[in-house]
Amino acid sequence: MGILPTPIGTPAELTLESPDDPTDSAGPAREKNRRRRVAYPWLVFALTFALLLSDYMSRQVLSAVFPFLKADWALSDSQLASLTSIVALMVGLLTFPLSLLADRWGRVRSLTLMAVIWSIATLFCAVAANYEQLLIARFLVGVGEAAYGSVGIAVILSVFVPRVHSALSGAFMAGGSFGSVIGVALGGVIAVHLSWRWSFAAMAVLGLILVALFRALVTEGRLAAHKVGQDTTPTEPSPRPDSSPPIRVPISTLFTSPAVWCAYLGGGLQMFTAAVLLAWTPSFFNREYGLAPDKAGMVASIFVLLIGTGMVGCGMITDRVSHTNPSAKWTSAVAFCVVSLASLGIGFQLAPGPAQLTLIGIGAFFAAGSSGPTAAMVARLTHESVRASALGTLTVANNVLGLATGPFVVGILADRLGLLAALQLTPLVYTLAIVALIFGRRLYATSLDRLNLHGASTSDDCAPRR
Repeated sequence: MGILPTPIGTPAELTLESPDDPTDSAGPAREKNRRRRVAYPWLVFALTFALLLSDYMSRQVLSAVFPFLKADWALSDSQLASLTSIVALMVGLLTFPLSLLADRWGRVRSLTLMAVIWSIATLFCAVAANYEQLLIARFLVGVGEAAYGSVGIAVILSVFVPRVHSALSGAFMAGGSFGSVIGVALGGVIAVHLSWRWSFAAMAVLGLILVALFRALVTEGRLAAHKVGQDTTPTEPSPRPDSSPPIRVPISTLFTSPAVWCAYLGGGLQMFTAAVLLAWTPSFFNREYGLAPDKAGMVASIFVLLIGTGMVGCGMITDRVSHTNPSAKWTSAVAFCVVSLASLGIGFQLAPGPAQLTLIGIGAFFAAGSSGPTAAMVARLTHESVRASALGTLTVANNVLGLATGPFVVGILADRLGLLAALQLTPLVYTLAIVALIFGRRLYATSLDRLNLHGASTSDDCAPRR
């Protein structure tokens, strides 16, 4: 099975054009153009996704070198956690203003600049002489990565039909986990055979290569030519970009919808435990299972891979079950949180062994499964002209409530209670996410009506709301 259901790749949905007339002498040229229109959105997805991999490889390679930094510089767990959390904190603080700037200045230029900044900052990590210098370099990594996720997914959603946005959002956001897998596994191996400094340097070089490729192939003009509106159907061609002036809505609409607030909160809180798994599983296997740092990183990468696979799989499941009932996205998000809460809550209570690993694996698969549904709901409940800013606000919630807070809180608890005891407490945060998502489902129809009153588009898949 591919990442996404096969229907989203069909020419009719992506090109929204009538079939070629077999008697038309221009038929071959039209067929060639049609193929290009089908392929280009996937090229945009692939390149944007590849940069997201680089983003998280640069961010999470730190987890693989925790044991080396702890030994070389005698750092505490809270200091190690601060090196992780400072990135997420800066992402949380800067995502919204930078997403807003990208909506106005240009999304492609913004993505390019961000990738250059985080790659160079990662190179600075490689030459840091002490904890303070490394902390400053990580601060700059966070500045560069701040709005990449929100602006990147806005670029992708703009060239695909809305009914597949949950799967696309889940697949794209899963790039964070896949990048973390590569960063943790490769970083651990490089650190053991060369040094932890080369782990950072390798990620920086890869990022610079990818950003050059992205800038050469993705342009604002090409994106505009392939743009798909929320109200577009396979039988109705999109209006030409130059046929009418673009419609813009006030930024305040990002915060006037109760259901969007619930999506922000639910999405951020469900990332808390997923962020803890991303940051602390290498140390967990190093301390609880007695594995060497490189082997601990390799084993941890399997569980991080499960997180990313779950984001894709849960996004696909959500699109299936919500095909005729968009509000079912909320129900799916709640279900994923419940499964992860139960699996991780029990798993971390067990003694090391196959049973514990199985339950932690199940919990990891569903740990961030709500990411795709919540991103799709945020995109659906906000106008296209401010969508990057809306997804940026979701990214702020994900980072402030989850990616920054989770690893740091566990680091503090680990210094006092031990790492295992800290991990045993983290799944409880899912209960807060579940409450927010349940309220979001109840408020969805009212919030959607309010959006329509502001002149936004109608239903994303022409299905009745229930």
